[in-house]
Amino acid sequence: MPSPQLYIGLMSGTSADAIDAVLVDFQASPHIIAKYSSPLGSEIRNEIHALAQPSANEIDRLGKLDIQLAELFSQACLALLREANINAGKIVAIGSHGQTIRHRPPGSNEGCFTLQIGDPNLIAELTGITTVADFRRRDMAAGGQGAPLVPAFHRALFHCPDEHRAIVNLGGMANITWLPKQGPTLGFDTGPANALMDSWTLTHLGTRYDKSGAWAASGRVDQQLLHQLLAHNFFAKPAPKSTGRETFNYEWLVSTLNKRIIKPEDVQATLLELTAVSVCDAIKQLNEASIAVFVCGGGAYNHQLMSRLSDLFGDNQVATTAQLGIDPQWIEAMAFAWLAQQTINHRPGNLKSVTGARREVILGGVYYA
Repeated sequence: MPSPQLYIGLMSGTSADAIDAVLVDFQASPHIIAKYSSPLGSEIRNEIHALAQPSANEIDRLGKLDIQLAELFSQACLALLREANINAGKIVAIGSHGQTIRHRPPGSNEGCFTLQIGDPNLIAELTGITTVADFRRRDMAAGGQGAPLVPAFHRALFHCPDEHRAIVNLGGMANITWLPKQGPTLGFDTGPANALMDSWTLTHLGTRYDKSGAWAASGRVDQQLLHQLLAHNFFAKPAPKSTGRETFNYEWLVSTLNKRIIKPEDVQATLLELTAVSVCDAIKQLNEASIAVFVCGGGAYNHQLMSRLSDLFGDNQVATTAQLGIDPQWIEAMAFAWLAQQTINHRPGNLKSVTGARREVILGGVYYA
């Protein structure tokens, strides 16, 4: 019997709520051997969010956070291996997304660059496992957006010649992958998903997120505010496009409110509707009458958001990726294990039809144990 091809995928997304780690075997069809999630404390989460915007003493603060996150990523990997009862020597490589601190895609007034931290040198040293990281900048060097990168994995795992599929990732930001029966895979960010809702919930309820969307369900959508939010020029941009907390953040929301007095639960309902409408509008632009929509990411557990997506998509099927055999929480971490495998095997990890890169290239840097 062939030996397992074991990789670890590490993900800490825009919401910065937790580090997700998965152990994946790629010997046959990719499948998860073990999974582990480690919540990020409020102090480090606040520092991540603060560094997403220009601020004082950035370089020293970034350098300190770079090391702190690498230590936490390493601890998550080692805890994962303990749970799986597998020795580090059996792992081919770790694929670490890192924590995005700043993302300025092509066309940004501030220049064109992306930065993810969580020092892979230290991860390789602390775990004893070769680590692949810094995936996004190679795509940017080839003229791409640097994001989204997960659609290549979605295509490898979820493409079906018998139906058109859209994979919707609802993390801090939302992005979609279009998997037609035939033809090129497309993908792009559609706007905010959980980031604004989580910030608003933390400010007004003191909780990190609105569980199941219950608070949003208690409010009413403010149509004027929704119209103002959707007027942001990002929504009208053609693909390829990507975005982040640099654009859609709490300060932007407050400035859009412009001192209007709206019930907090009504603002939350409106933010949820913003996510649902922007995702639905993006998919409807694909001009296909019949599309199966599969949702992953934290938003898949927001019952109110899933309900609104089902309402907006009408007769089209809306489900989570659990229906395709993979828990929606672990898709992105699994994708970075796959991207590490692509890099180790000298295969491209980006899709030029998604990111707008001139060509498909091998992504990331390899830090040998």
